[in-house]
Amino acid sequence: MQRRHFIKWSSLLSTIGIIPAHKAIAGVNDMNISTSNSGAKDRAYWVALLDKIASPILSNMSKGELRLNMKVAYSPTWNQQSNQVAYMEGFGRLISGLAPFLALTAEDLAASPIQEKETHKRLHEQTLQSLANSVDPNSPDYLYWGSTKIRQPLVDAAFIAQALLSAPKALWEPLSEQTKANYIKEFTQIRQIVPFNNNWMLFAAMIECFLLLIDAPFDAERIDNAIHKIKKWYVGDGWYSDGEKFHFDHYNGFVIHPMLVEVLRVNVLKGRIDQAEYDIAYKRMQRYASFQERFISPEGTYIVVGRSSTYRVGAFQPLAKLALDRNLPTPIEPAQVRCALTAVFKNVFIPTTFTDKGWLTLGLVGNQQADIADYYSNTGSMYLTSLGFLPLGLKATDPFWTDPFTEWTQRKAWSGKPFAKDYAVDY
Repeated sequence: MQRRHFIKWSSLLSTIGIIPAHKAIAGVNDMNISTSNSGAKDRAYWVALLDKIASPILSNMSKGELRLNMKVAYSPTWNQQSNQVAYMEGFGRLISGLAPFLALTAEDLAASPIQEKETHKRLHEQTLQSLANSVDPNSPDYLYWGSTKIRQPLVDAAFIAQALLSAPKALWEPLSEQTKANYIKEFTQIRQIVPFNNNWMLFAAMIECFLLLIDAPFDAERIDNAIHKIKKWYVGDGWYSDGEKFHFDHYNGFVIHPMLVEVLRVNVLKGRIDQAEYDIAYKRMQRYASFQERFISPEGTYIVVGRSSTYRVGAFQPLAKLALDRNLPTPIEPAQVRCALTAVFKNVFIPTTFTDKGWLTLGLVGNQQADIADYYSNTGSMYLTSLGFLPLGLKATDPFWTDPFTEWTQRKAWSGKPFAKDYAVDY
């Protein structure tokens, strides 16, 4: 039944150029991924998909109706922490990946089709109103900002801060003075939450770095402790351990590399650390991203390991971030990242990866994998997947979107074509 609905849905999308019907029907067993789609069609697909992911949250929260209409599913092993955390998880994680797209100006969008411009305008307006509602005690969608007993809000407040750091002109400057004051108050009070001795230290640091950026009072110790600990946990060849012990999972992608680099960027900007410290962390992220590009199989699947697999393509945040920065590691070309990620998206985001109301399901592909959701996961947690869409912050005229179909490493390797050798690094 699932497959029959999938074929019907994907055939419809193929008529409007979003998913080639033969690819959608063939699934991951067919290496003959279409090479005929232009970058413009890929971008249209990415925009439409991100809009599909974002709209249930933003259309409701902008009207103060997120709590009313968001039907939250919880992991079968849910740890019974406050059910209120789901709303901040969904909103914060979504806008952290959406922010670069929203940062595009009218001038940046000049070459984009009308439909994309309209989508951008609507999502931007909804995000600004949702940001206001999230810190307005009189709004039905005032978020739960945590307590000494419930630590989860520290995580998702950091993703909100990440969004504001990514797009200050689009998401911070237009806010009213009252809303800005409300955010400073909430970000300051959340210091009552003590982070765990792992990647969580970066969540505390991200919030303080936003306060540092806007010249508000900040807690330097929460920043400096995170930098010191993460540097100490570097194990080599582009990998950090997540705390004292190494974990072979995707947390270097979900959190560690991108948040460390962002924390260091702000501190360099404010003169608190040297440029060289940022540069070495950035080079390590580039090395890790080179692994990520090689994680993607010829069919457009990728290795699923470790916890939080339900965060889906958010795992590719470093690779997506470097594409956005136009600073991919040599010899990776922008178009090969576009084509590889597009293939991954089409395998992950099948119709049953969404509920009938459009919310993301618990799982990786489809709606029958809720058992892989970890004890801390709920519907809101799934929206970390937005971080795979960061290259939408590039203009439609960027080579990432305009260059022709380019094969990625594993596709070259397993079809007998020349491909780049790989060596460890010593920085």
